[in-house]
Amino acid sequence: MRITDAASFGEALRRRRKELGYTQAFLSDFSGFSVSFISDLENGKKTAELEKAIFLANLLGLDLDLTPRGW
Repeated sequence: MRITDAASFGEALRRRRKELGYTQAFLSDFSGFSVSFISDLENGKKTAELEKAIFLANLLGLDLDLTPRGW
């Protein structure tokens, strides 16, 4: 999935969380982040903290790669 904004990033996290059968509450307990933070992130809130967002993506088994366009 190509990530172009906060909304598409959040959708990718939500999709993966659901694939794994995790609830937001489970992820909150496991990560230490609040359910409201996870919800905001999944809903594309633009002010979410980058470090926490990357941590959650990694926790869900997602790798983030930045590559130049056209590669």
